[in-house]
Amino acid sequence: MDKNKTDILLVEDNPFEAKLAIRALAKHNLDDHLFHVVDGAEALDFIFAREAYVCRQSEVFPKIILLDLKLPKINGLEVVKQLKSNDLTKSIPIVILTASNQEKDIKAGYALGVNSYIVKPVDFINFSKAVTDLGMYWMFLNQLTG
Repeated sequence: MDKNKTDILLVEDNPFEAKLAIRALAKHNLDDHLFHVVDGAEALDFIFAREAYVCRQSEVFPKIILLDLKLPKINGLEVVKQLKSNDLTKSIPIVILTASNQEKDIKAGYALGVNSYIVKPVDFINFSKAVTDLGMYWMFLNQLTG
């Protein structure tokens, strides 16, 4: 896959949930330009074209980031903080997709500038529908600048 044509960056450390999300997006052909990373440090390296992603064009960003909160190395809120505080990346839409329904996490996410906060449905059918709906909205309905 061409990392310079990533539309969706999925940041999920749970392999089962990542596979479910990718499968749900694939059902509607939304996985062609999807890239999956497993922790917050890798997400930041991907976005800023560092480390293993140094050959990626640093000025080309995903159209949407689907981000779990509870991640190894760097947690999701810190990823949001770094992206939203950078002039080059602050306009990238970020959707938190997490199991946490704690009020403090929701408030912190919105305070840092996330575009949406979705609590992962527990069952497969509703999880698949939620991910598909997210993909369809952000890829086809939402209008981005430049």
